[in-house]
Amino acid sequence: MSQLPAPSKFHRAAMLAAAMAGRTDWLERLNPIESERAALQLRAAAEARMPPRRKTVTFLIPLVGPHHVGDWDAVCDRLGDTLRCFLAQDNPNWQAVICGQKAPPLPDDPRLIFLPFDTPVEGNDKWAKLQRLCDHLPEMALPPGYVMSFDADDLLRQGVVAEMLRRQAPNGYVAQSGYVMDAATGQIALADAPTLREPARKPFWKLCGSCAALAHDPDMPESTAFLRAMVAHEHRMFPYLAALAGRRLAAFAHPSVLYVLNHGENFGARRGRTSFKARFVERFAIEDPDALAEIAEAFPQP
Repeated sequence: MSQLPAPSKFHRAAMLAAAMAGRTDWLERLNPIESERAALQLRAAAEARMPPRRKTVTFLIPLVGPHHVGDWDAVCDRLGDTLRCFLAQDNPNWQAVICGQKAPPLPDDPRLIFLPFDTPVEGNDKWAKLQRLCDHLPEMALPPGYVMSFDADDLLRQGVVAEMLRRQAPNGYVAQSGYVMDAATGQIALADAPTLREPARKPFWKLCGSCAALAHDPDMPESTAFLRAMVAHEHRMFPYLAALAGRRLAAFAHPSVLYVLNHGENFGARRGRTSFKARFVERFAIEDPDALAEIAEAFPQP
C-alpha cells in the first residue's frame, strides 16, 4: 500500500479559492479527489456548529511490524523514547494509541493503548495502520479534542499538550517549526519557514509526519471521515486539506517536535528518502551550545 498522490499546486489553489467563494459549481468542475471531498463535507457540517471546548489530545501511532525491520528491540527502544515524552507532559489530558502487528513493551499507564493490526497489506502498511487508527476513534468515546498522527520515533516537546488545551485553537495546530536530528552525526537543525536570508530552509511540516494536530469533534462523522482521508496522503498535504475543510491550522508557539533520522530503522530510510534531510541538517546545524542545551531540556530523555 502506498500514499495517495497529491494533486497539482494549481488544482489545490483553485479548490481553495472556490471553497472560500462558496462556489460549489466550480468545485465540482475541478473534480475533487476523495480527501478533498471529505474536507468539503467537514467544512459544510462544521459551519452550522459552534466549536466545542477541546478537552484532550489523542496521538495516533502506526508502529512498524517486526517483519519489516532488522532490529525489533531498537524499534521498541525508540518507541519508548517517544512515549516517555508523552508521559513527561505537564498536562495529563492525553492518550496514545499504538497500532501494529506485535505489541511492544509499554509503560504501565492506562493512557497508552495497543491496537492490534492483522490486515494483510502488500508493501508498506503504514497508511493502512493510520486508517485503522482513525476507524478506532469512534470506539474510544472521546470528548472533543485534538487528534495528532505521530511517528513512533519522534519526540514531543515538554508542554505541548498544555499549550494545545490552553490556547484552544478552534481548528488545530501545525508544527511550522521543529528540530531535525541526524543520529549518525549528532547534529541538530531547526526547520522553519524560509526567509530572505535563508530561502532554502524548510518548514517542519514539509519534513516530518508528526506535524499536525487537528480539531476533532466525535459527534460529527464528517470529522472522523476527514481524518481518515487526510492521513492517506503525505504530510505535505495536511495544511492544505485542513484549510479546504475550513480549518486553517495555528502554528505552535515553539518548535514542538524533534524528528530523529538515520537511527537505523527510520521509515524514510526504508524508502531511500533521508539523504536530502541529512543534507538539510548538515547545512542548518545548530552550533550554539546554549541553544543545544535548551533543546536537550525541552526534549528530556534518559
